[in-house]
Amino acid sequence: MKIDWKGKNVFVTGGTGLLGSHLIECLIDLGANIVASYRSKNPKSYFFQKQFQNKINLINCDIKDRERIFDIISRYEPEIIFHLAAQTIVTTALINPLETLNTNINGTINILEASRLSKEVKAIVIASSDKAYGVTDNLPYSETSKLEGKFPYDLSKTCADLISQMYFSSYKLPTVITRAVNIFGPGDLNFNRIIPGTIASIIKNKPLIIRSDGKMVREYIYVKDVMNCYISLVENIEKTKGNSFNIGSGIKMNVLDVTNKIFSILKQNVPIEILNIAKGEIPTQYSSSDKILKSIGWKSTISFEEGIRETYEWYKNEYFR
Repeated sequence: MKIDWKGKNVFVTGGTGLLGSHLIECLIDLGANIVASYRSKNPKSYFFQKQFQNKINLINCDIKDRERIFDIISRYEPEIIFHLAAQTIVTTALINPLETLNTNINGTINILEASRLSKEVKAIVIASSDKAYGVTDNLPYSETSKLEGKFPYDLSKTCADLISQMYFSSYKLPTVITRAVNIFGPGDLNFNRIIPGTIASIIKNKPLIIRSDGKMVREYIYVKDVMNCYISLVENIEKTKGNSFNIGSGIKMNVLDVTNKIFSILKQNVPIEILNIAKGEIPTQYSSSDKILKSIGWKSTISFEEGIRETYEWYKNEYFR
């Protein structure tokens, strides 16, 4: 069902991050009235380079701050909430589990509880992760797979995911949970991740340092595909609320395959150094996206090659210029 986004009040948490930036770009094009939260500013980020702060209401807010979250939702009366804010870096989570658990679990509770008390909220998209499933030999993940993260980041997503389900089951809060595979695209400033790390090494003509053994398998999806999915989930909220959906592309590769694929697409390469020191990482992850295809007809449409070329152009012409 198409909805009229023009003038609709929308709240995006984590608005200046990779996901938030691209979602806000979509929402601006749709004419929504947007308020977004952020915790820190990076002037070289996709959000600030595009100067989206001049087109939306941008509010400094740590999602762990319960009173601040309640104030934003009561004051701006959003009908639609996209909860994207999180501590997403696996190595940071391992070093500082308390901050990760507090942000990802209690921050989600704050959003859900404030939404429960609001009379305006009609749809809430919760950005969980395929890492909420944890380690399993039974792949691909399906939405009926157990949620049993063991490492700090994975567990924080498991808990936030289950809590979001509880708010629908107990209070009929119109939540829809997304468990996306590894997302890449312009604006990812975590250069420990393999795609931005590889591209940065190519642009700077420096050796690529790989923390893992190079054999970890992941599924990859371009950020603009994910944004199209978020919009579709809200436009079909009567079908999607109370459900969880995997968001994937079917494109799965190990780390070295990713680097070689990028070298091939860009027709450039650099030396590789494999450190094999990664900890707290799931060896193999990929998902089935059959449920969302059957439910609302959504599927990934942007190829890995197209996504890599667009991503490379942004880093080369915007971030590293």
